[in-house]
Amino acid sequence: MSLSGRMALVTGASQGIGKACALKLAECGATMALAARNQDKLNELTEKIKEMGGNARAFPMDVGDEEQIRSTCKSVLAEFGKIEILINNAGITRDQLILRMKRADWDAVLNTNLTSAYLLIQQALSSMLRQRWGRIINITSVFGQIGQTGQANYAASKAGLIGLTMAIAREVASRNITCNAVAPGFIETAMTAALPENLKQEALKLIPLGRVGVPDDVASAVAFLASDEASYITGHVLNVNGGMLMG
Repeated sequence: MSLSGRMALVTGASQGIGKACALKLAECGATMALAARNQDKLNELTEKIKEMGGNARAFPMDVGDEEQIRSTCKSVLAEFGKIEILINNAGITRDQLILRMKRADWDAVLNTNLTSAYLLIQQALSSMLRQRWGRIINITSVFGQIGQTGQANYAASKAGLIGLTMAIAREVASRNITCNAVAPGFIETAMTAALPENLKQEALKLIPLGRVGVPDDVASAVAFLASDEASYITGHVLNVNGGMLMG
């Protein structure tokens, strides 16, 4: 799955799934623009990619801030001249039962997880349209497909990403641009590490493959969808969940 000569922007690249995606795409030959809030972690990842023989630059950005999205995309285009692959990965949780959920927590999750993807797609599309080639990959979640108690905001944002994926796929297909989603299940990340051990064990019982996923499982799916091997796939949700959801 060669991505040599391609240029990719990954949000939430400082840790977890985003970091794994950045490393995998760089391994496949893509030039990387790494975006996240944590400058130090971005710098460490940039150096790691360079040590691998790749090309990367850090772009500190909070996807919850529309102006930062616009300015960062302009900086990426000024630096590299194009954005060909966009990975919308950045996301947060603010869990609470719906009767207790504060409007601020609803808005924060929808803004970070969903609205940022819409804004980033807007900013990246012009470059893709000029080149008549592009890959947009949105990281959604199994909980955007089946729901989850205490995560009405998170599930809604991830379900929204699926709808956004399909709408964009239809809009840009004629320009040789694909738009797909990857829906991870239970993956070992900083976000899931904070869960109580009893919940982790209950989740494990729901996974037919009998193990929790790792970020590289998701990154491999992302690299495939970003490659020419996936050129006839668009508007698709690729489940990476160990069998939690089938069909």
